[in-house]
Amino acid sequence: MNIITHALVGWCAGQRLLADRRDMLLVTAGSLVPDLDGLGVLAGLVSPALGLDWFSRYHHALTHNLAAGVVAAVALGAVARDRLRTAAWVFVLFHLHLLCDVVGSRGPDGEQWPVPWLFPFSDRATLVWSGQWEVNAWPNMLLTVGLLVLFLKQARDQGFSVIWYLSARADAAFVATLRRRFPLPS
Repeated sequence: MNIITHALVGWCAGQRLLADRRDMLLVTAGSLVPDLDGLGVLAGLVSPALGLDWFSRYHHALTHNLAAGVVAAVALGAVARDRLRTAAWVFVLFHLHLLCDVVGSRGPDGEQWPVPWLFPFSDRATLVWSGQWEVNAWPNMLLTVGLLVLFLKQARDQGFSVIWYLSARADAAFVATLRRRFPLPS
């Protein structure tokens, strides 16, 4: 799935599940951790062939696995205010990311991207689904649109959004605009 969709899943879940804004951001980050292995594509800035090779070889491998999920949960939980709850939700949302990738991350060339869940310890539990949707398939687009609607609703209802981390003033203007266009229920 698209990284924006993964981010929306993390944020929308975090805003509903946690009370502390810092922990919400940590859970959102945890939902994105699996895609750190896609940063190999940046090697393409130095050498296009190298970047493509690294992306093809390591994306859905280095951080799309159980070990990375445990490390992410422990590391992000350690800096959270509600440590245990945040770590648990990071672990769950990390794995939801993996499930979403198994369901909806087929490449545009038709190549499936399996998830090597027990990497680097074993290649036995590689997760793959023959019906995997393409990244730009309509179910992924529909899910993203639905999450955007939920994001806007939660921002209106909760009185803040992820914009708050950049500027409380800009976020207040954003929420006020949402509330003018879509008033809170009486």
